[in-house]
Amino acid sequence: MIGFRSILISLAVVAVGLSLRAPASSASTFVAWEVSDVAWNDVLNARAWPSSSSAVRAGYPNGTKLQMTGRCMNGVDLQRIARWSVQAQRNAVRATWCQIWHDPQQNGRWQEGWVYGKFIRPARF
Repeated sequence: MIGFRSILISLAVVAVGLSLRAPASSASTFVAWEVSDVAWNDVLNARAWPSSSSAVRAGYPNGTKLQMTGRCMNGVDLQRIARWSVQAQRNAVRATWCQIWHDPQQNGRWQEGWVYGKFIRPARF
């Protein structure tokens, strides 16, 4: 029994360690969208809140893959529309804000942010 108990304790320690490293977002995350249609000399601003007057946390150029939470304003759910055509998906998010999970300082401190849907599209792989 001591061996079985040690295995259970080890598994519990690993599970706790993994949960501490996982994103704190309640939504599931997935990389499925990318920055698109931003002027060649500009970036898409990731903001603290879904508003153009909100603080800018990071800027991403065209082609950057975004880790989306699936949540957008106005009732848009990226998981629900995932099987739609690319154009239909783009139209669904065109005039709303969508939430991302990102690491602006690239230091392991992941946080939620918001990008404007006009400048994202389903990623091409």
